[in-house]
Amino acid sequence: MVDIPRRRPRGAMRLRPVGDGELRLRPVGDGELRLRPVGDGELRLRHRVVHGYRRAYRMTGEGPALVLIHGIGDSSATWAGLIPGLARTHTVIAPDLLGHGASDKPRADYSVAAYANGLRDLLATLGVEQATLVGHSFGGGVAMQFAYQFPERTERLILVGAGGVGREVNPVLRAVSLPGAHLALSALRLPGMAFQARLFAHLIRLLDTDLGQDAPELLTLVDALPDATSRSAFIRTLRAVVDWRGQVVTMLDRCYLTEGMPTLLVWGDRDGVVPVRHAYGAHEAMPGSRLEIFEGAGHFPFHAEPARFLALVQEFVGGTSPADWSRERWSALLRAGRPGTAAGRADVVRSRALERDLREASERSAT
Repeated sequence: MVDIPRRRPRGAMRLRPVGDGELRLRPVGDGELRLRPVGDGELRLRHRVVHGYRRAYRMTGEGPALVLIHGIGDSSATWAGLIPGLARTHTVIAPDLLGHGASDKPRADYSVAAYANGLRDLLATLGVEQATLVGHSFGGGVAMQFAYQFPERTERLILVGAGGVGREVNPVLRAVSLPGAHLALSALRLPGMAFQARLFAHLIRLLDTDLGQDAPELLTLVDALPDATSRSAFIRTLRAVVDWRGQVVTMLDRCYLTEGMPTLLVWGDRDGVVPVRHAYGAHEAMPGSRLEIFEGAGHFPFHAEPARFLALVQEFVGGTSPADWSRERWSALLRAGRPGTAAGRADVVRSRALERDLREASERSAT
């Protein structure tokens, strides 16, 4: 088996298993700094049936609700190292989205709007009326869509390497959206292909490519597609947001509606899946948003520097007040429309970069 080295920024922290489900946070090249033990109940998967489908989730802690939404092909396990720290001050809910992880994988609607609806209904069954949403990658698009559909339920947004900003996306995902993807993904389960995949991941890591920064995570995603049902759900989800030309949904046309909602954008400057320039476009389009760039990190900055990410989330949530939504204010924002437009005519002083992203992002909105 090929061993994949994980180079990290100086001073970065790393999570590693130490047995019995416990995790430690260890400074690279230094003595160990240990987080409190992870209790059996904190990372245990629970299940709730909603609309006839079993949905898996992790839930622990006390205090205001904090919902962690994973990306495409991933699961709630991606947040395992952060949940104990966040649960000190919050009720943390980390679902496996429908079609992912241990949740059911029906032949169903896997659009971002459907996921936002499903998340609302799961939270309702858990007695959670309002929450701060933390969304990674595709999960960032789901979080943004949730905030658009249910602003009265959204206290804050934390978007991490979020999709839905510009057309660009890694060519591998564009290729998987094409016809025949089922066969290509099935081939990864053939004898010897696991070794080939690890060898490829090792190579892109050695070549110091942007995508190589997330090589171990990419292998985890391959392992998460063990059967035809999982692969079908993955492809359906991907095709809802990506085609051969790139991302086909956009949140830029309604980002102005986040005015007054505390929003934090987190990106790795070596993100090989959703390029970091999308972070700047989203930051410009979202009034009052805050942008944090993790230097040297790829598409999973919360894996590259978990201690920094944890501290950032705690500081942001603790230092901001929940959004104060009102129907009157929402209506006023809608009537005013996106800044830089009037009576359907674009303002000539509008940012050229943002206007380009709006033109390229998609022919349809993320409704």
